[in-house]
Amino acid sequence: MHRVVDLPGEEAPVGLTLALGRLRRLGAVGLRVALPVPGHPLGLSGPPEFNARALEAEEAVLAVGAGLGLVPEAYEAGPEGGSGPDVHIEVVWRCLPAREAPPADVPSLGEAERELAEALREATEVLSKLDVAGAGPVAQAALEAYRARAEAGRKVLAPGYPPRAVRVLELAQRVGALIDIAQQAGGEHGGAVSSSEIAARAEALRPVERTARRAQVAAYNSAVEERQG
Repeated sequence: MHRVVDLPGEEAPVGLTLALGRLRRLGAVGLRVALPVPGHPLGLSGPPEFNARALEAEEAVLAVGAGLGLVPEAYEAGPEGGSGPDVHIEVVWRCLPAREAPPADVPSLGEAERELAEALREATEVLSKLDVAGAGPVAQAALEAYRARAEAGRKVLAPGYPPRAVRVLELAQRVGALIDIAQQAGGEHGGAVSSSEIAARAEALRPVERTARRAQVAAYNSAVEERQG
């Protein structure tokens, strides 16, 4: 269940369909995604309150043209002590003022594609050095999850996106899967297990992970950028 709160003109929480219609009437011409993490405000444009909430959630949506942004807060709901189908996730999207300005550190699709090609080589080299290609069930599960996403490939973006955006997003997901394998394999036999090795692996993968996130944002936001360009 998704609800939007603090939307201008609405005193009570509303569903996504009504919220999107309201945002359009408020001037929104498109939506941008932001995937910030501490030290990297990727896709954000301010002001400080909005940025702080988005950084805490590590994701946000900006309504271009409306001067508003949405930050998700996820909650588990259901009977106390329940599990499985008795428990579901509720997402509250909090609407806040957002600055109309170029988002931070978002590359063009062309830049993202070039950076990803290099990042893929770097991630592969790191995996090879750590000898985690067959590091056990966790690594194999991460690889299978990527393969499942790859099979869905062309469905990851809605109709109307430029073909290059699909390529960039698929490649970003591939890089992300390799990073997941490297990060999760540390506790398994065959992977890096000492604290110094784990720290070295994290340091080596940090710029690769940043490149993959930048590329995802570039791909998701490309439809808006293309219309505005």
